[in-house]
Amino acid sequence: MAKHGTAAFFCFVFISLAILGIPGFGTSGMALAENEVFIIELEGPINPGTAMYVIRGLEKAAEQGAGLAILRLDTPGGLASSMRTIIKAILNSPIPVAVWVGPSGAGAASAGVMITVAAHIATMAPGTNIGAAHPVTAGGKDIDKTMSEKVVNDMAAYARGIAADKGRNGEWVEKAIRESVSITAAEALENNVIDLVAKDIDELLQKIDGREVSVPGGKITLKTADLKKTYFRPSWRDKVLKTISDPNIAYILMMIGLAGLYFELSHPGAIFPGVIGAISLILAFFSFQTLPVNYAGLLLIALAIIFFIVEVKVTSYGVLSIGGLISMTIGSLMLFEDVGGSLKLKLPTILLVGGFFVVVASLAFRAFRTRPMSGTDGLLGEVGMVKERIDPEGLIFVHGEYWRAKARERVEPGEKVEVEGVEGLVLSVKKTSN
Repeated sequence: MAKHGTAAFFCFVFISLAILGIPGFGTSGMALAENEVFIIELEGPINPGTAMYVIRGLEKAAEQGAGLAILRLDTPGGLASSMRTIIKAILNSPIPVAVWVGPSGAGAASAGVMITVAAHIATMAPGTNIGAAHPVTAGGKDIDKTMSEKVVNDMAAYARGIAADKGRNGEWVEKAIRESVSITAAEALENNVIDLVAKDIDELLQKIDGREVSVPGGKITLKTADLKKTYFRPSWRDKVLKTISDPNIAYILMMIGLAGLYFELSHPGAIFPGVIGAISLILAFFSFQTLPVNYAGLLLIALAIIFFIVEVKVTSYGVLSIGGLISMTIGSLMLFEDVGGSLKLKLPTILLVGGFFVVVASLAFRAFRTRPMSGTDGLLGEVGMVKERIDPEGLIFVHGEYWRAKARERVEPGEKVEVEGVEGLVLSVKKTSN
């Protein structure tokens, strides 16, 4: 048991260090010089995990004194909060940041529009597109009318301010938000949404050589013709954070965590389910701190677990289990605000995990109610045969063993007795006709 506990502890510590980013765990260190360009690749949805990756990349580039940071972008959009985090990092970067939407076939949709417009230098590859920035939930569904009007107005004002600061076409950006319009790279250049079109990063570096840009520390003249390209690759930690920041993954981790801890509480000593449950819950809570969680939904799920636990102790004839399933279903649907989550994923998960809770609760209830079959408790009510006269003590054979026994009356050999109690190694018995 101690060996299992020690292994579980070190496993827990290792994963925690990797997630929290303690030096030496899941980090990618590299040394740069001023004659190098720092290339950060952002592909896929924008979420807290990818935002942290971009921020770490920009901080590393600034720390090492890189001449330029390039964010290669290809995204369908993502969370507004993560988008704002990336934009804030770009606007406050002490070194110039160029956003290149590429290669050909890539796109900067939704949140990607604002990130591109916020760059010191905005570029696209031929055959790419930008636009369709109307706010929606993470599941792709439209926000309800009243809330949509507030969100759209806020996003439009935010985008106009960024575009004006960078000298770009704020009217088009607002149109992309309100009307979900989308344009090609050539059209974006013609409408002053981007600064230039470049087929690859080498061409980009040649075209921006000698260009003057403004950063928080003042104006900088770029010298990019001979910069050496250095890629900031996603580390193992970045990939894990990107994965668990998905609301669907966060939900599954939470359900696995609750199921594991519940199994451990109802069957103490199992160890493995408890370890897996604890790790899954920690990862889920990390995701929750970066996602818009509805705590009413979280409380309903916790209430469902309480119902399942109480079911073990109370004879409710299934009422508590049904209440737990209803509470878990409603809580799961309410759990995330504005980021939705897949209903097709949640319903099977609810049925699977809910069924698991019901089965484990019923097994624990049966074990709780079943009369002990071993140990001293298992002797109570057992009927045995007297082998040596009891007066007041004697010898009986019961439960496959010989025991010393005492009775309030004399009992002859061959008569049957029933066990009433256990006092140390002596049984208290009485005569029985059975």
